[in-house]
Amino acid sequence: MDKNFKIAVLIDGDNAQPKLLKEILEEVAQYGKATIRRIYGDWTITQMNGWKEPTNQYSFNPIQKFAYTIGKNSTDGALIIDAMDILHERNIDGFCIVSSDSDYTGLAKRIREQGVFVMGIGRKTTPIAFIQSCDVFTFTENIEPKPDATPEAKKLNHKNNKPSKNTPGKNASKEKIDLTIIDKAFDISTGEEEQAYISQVGLNLRKIDPSFDSRAFGYKTLTKLFQNLPNYEVIKSDVNGNIHLLVKRR
Repeated sequence: MDKNFKIAVLIDGDNAQPKLLKEILEEVAQYGKATIRRIYGDWTITQMNGWKEPTNQYSFNPIQKFAYTIGKNSTDGALIIDAMDILHERNIDGFCIVSSDSDYTGLAKRIREQGVFVMGIGRKTTPIAFIQSCDVFTFTENIEPKPDATPEAKKLNHKNNKPSKNTPGKNASKEKIDLTIIDKAFDISTGEEEQAYISQVGLNLRKIDPSFDSRAFGYKTLTKLFQNLPNYEVIKSDVNGNIHLLVKRR
C-alpha cells in the first residue's frame, strides 16, 4: 500500500452489499488510502436500512438521491456526476467503483483515459465490459468471509488429525485455473534469464484480465498459486539482504 496514493471510494448502495463494507475497504487498502468515501442511494426507503450502521462505523458519507421515476433510480447518475467532478479537481490518484451495474462502464473508461487508476468491485455477474474497463476488478465472492467450521466439526477434525473442509489449501480451488493466461503473463514478464518477479507477473495478469484473482482458485496469494503449479518453480533472490520472490518454468 502506498499511503500517499489517495483513492475515492464510490459505492452504488442499490447495487452492493453492506455486509462487505469492511472487506471492500481492506481490498482498497492494498492500493492506497480511501480518502473520499461515499455511498449513494435513496436513504428514505427500507432497502437502504442495512447500510446505516456500517456507513457510520466506517466513516462514509451517505449521499441522498430520490427516485424521480417509478422503477428507476438516480443513483448511477449522481455517482457518475460526482466522479467526474472529483476527477477534474485532481485531488485524488484513483477511484474504486463498487457496483455490478454495466451503467458505470463509460465512467470507468473515461477515468482510465485520463491516466487515473480505476478499480471495480462487484459480483461475478458483472458485465465483462465494465470489468475490462477497469485496471483492477475484484469479485465480491472472493472477499466474502469464509464460514468457520462448527465446534463439532472442529472436534472431529482434531480427533482424526485432519484439516477442516473449510480450511483453505491447495485442494480448495473453486475454479479451474486458466494456464494460458498465466503462461502469457509469465512470457511478457520474463527477462533474459527466463525468470520473472512474481509481482511483475501479477501486474501483467491484471493487464490481461483485470478480474484475475488467486483467491478464486483457493490460494491467498499469487505466490501460493505458483507453488502449486507443476510447470513452475518459485525461487528466492537475495539482493543486499532483501529477499525477492521470482518464478521460472521447470
